[in-house]
Amino acid sequence: MFTTLFYIIVCILIFEFIFSNYLSYLNSTKRSSVLPKELEGIYDEEKYAKSQKYGKANTRFSYITGAFSFVLVMLMFFLGGFAYIDDIARSYTDNQIIIALIFFAILMFVNDILSIPFEIYSTFVIEEKFGFNKTTVKTFILDKIKGWLIGGIIGGGMMSLIIWFYTVTQEMFWIYTWGAVSVFSLFMLLFYSNLIVPLFNKQTPLVEGELRTEIEKFSNKVGFKLKNIFQIDGSKRSTKANAYFTGIGGKKRIVLYDTLINDMNNNEIVAVLAHEVGHYKKKHTLVGMVLSIFQTGVILFIFSLFVSNPALSQALGVQETSFHIALISFGILYSPISTITGLFMNILSRKNEFQADSFAKENYDGEQLISALKKLSVNNLSNLTPHKFYVFMYYSHPPLLERIKHIKIN
Repeated sequence: MFTTLFYIIVCILIFEFIFSNYLSYLNSTKRSSVLPKELEGIYDEEKYAKSQKYGKANTRFSYITGAFSFVLVMLMFFLGGFAYIDDIARSYTDNQIIIALIFFAILMFVNDILSIPFEIYSTFVIEEKFGFNKTTVKTFILDKIKGWLIGGIIGGGMMSLIIWFYTVTQEMFWIYTWGAVSVFSLFMLLFYSNLIVPLFNKQTPLVEGELRTEIEKFSNKVGFKLKNIFQIDGSKRSTKANAYFTGIGGKKRIVLYDTLINDMNNNEIVAVLAHEVGHYKKKHTLVGMVLSIFQTGVILFIFSLFVSNPALSQALGVQETSFHIALISFGILYSPISTITGLFMNILSRKNEFQADSFAKENYDGEQLISALKKLSVNNLSNLTPHKFYVFMYYSHPPLLERIKHIKIN
């Protein structure tokens, strides 16, 4: 049984690797050295040529990083890497929780160390070459250390709790885990910007002035109570612009990247925020959270049906039934289902984006939103002519041209 599972897992990994590379290839076929007619007025010749070079550089790099990761995973499977790390963890203790923590700490740390050269190249070569990078070596190192600490505290804490639930309740662990994960997700939705973001970026209340006045005027108009409007130093790491909305109830918060404020006029910024407010008013945020919690419950329930099956652990070369090993096997076996559910979530997300765009047009200004979206796309050197199948599989947002068309005719 475990041998069959082993080869099923390997086949899934091989198929996913080949399929993802095929999709990247399909997407690359849509590139052109000549400015497409539909992009005239959005890109000029020089900027378009730069966007094509940026896309090619990232695609080539993704082939290399993807191949490296794939070979590494295959070596772990065929050379018994998971069993080797598990043996190391078990040599220190008999406590199942501590064994799992040591196992994942080694696995994640080694994987991260091996990934650092690729991250350095992406940040300090590709992003630097195309004028995006503002990350210093000091910031890069500090981000890494902070990421490890946060991952260890939060990830380790959640893993310890989940295994404790399993130890105490066995197959019923999924109910308690579902509850804990749901509470944690809600907590992070409310307090992420207060607790995690300040560890990496400086957030300051948006100063009084024309922009803040325009934002508050729009918020009052649509009945959106908003007190928390912040500016974040996104330029600390990149010239790319962004804005986001987070929280619910009294914890609602609008966060503007300083790069966005520098790149756009006040009307364009308010149009972007009108889109974000549209998500809230249309209850996209709430529905998304409910769907995510429901999906988590389904996954945990299915996992509970198989977690005690020794074949899940034996497929990775570990003879003793282990929760943490079974978790890895199950994660890979479930990935085809996860891909399908991801497709439906992307379809829903793209529909929501159209609805939020319509809200911004109806309650503020569609032309200002179009202007803002154009600037965001051009300044970020976005690919505006992706392959339709690539969009279907991966895009959570509709391509720019589709959004412009939708805004104009609706």
